[in-house]
Amino acid sequence: MTQQDIRIALVFSHEDQSWIRREGIPVPAFWQGHTVAPALGDVVRVGGRQFVIEARVWEHDGAQPVLQLFVGGSHAQSDTTFG
Repeated sequence: MTQQDIRIALVFSHEDQSWIRREGIPVPAFWQGHTVAPALGDVVRVGGRQFVIEARVWEHDGAQPVLQLFVGGSHAQSDTTFG
């Protein structure tokens, strides 16, 4: 099985889903065409906010495997600290 056979879906909290819909923010297919699946602790940025992958759940939708990535609550860019 190759990475192209796997569908990867981000799962957001209800609050973050509402924010994404309300603001009309597109969620890109981050891993399309990549050969390495995301790991726990990886961070994705959507609409200027960052989300940490907190859980991975494998499912099968009847046609192909689906890797659901549950992400933690969003943090605005100004909430990010370095050091």
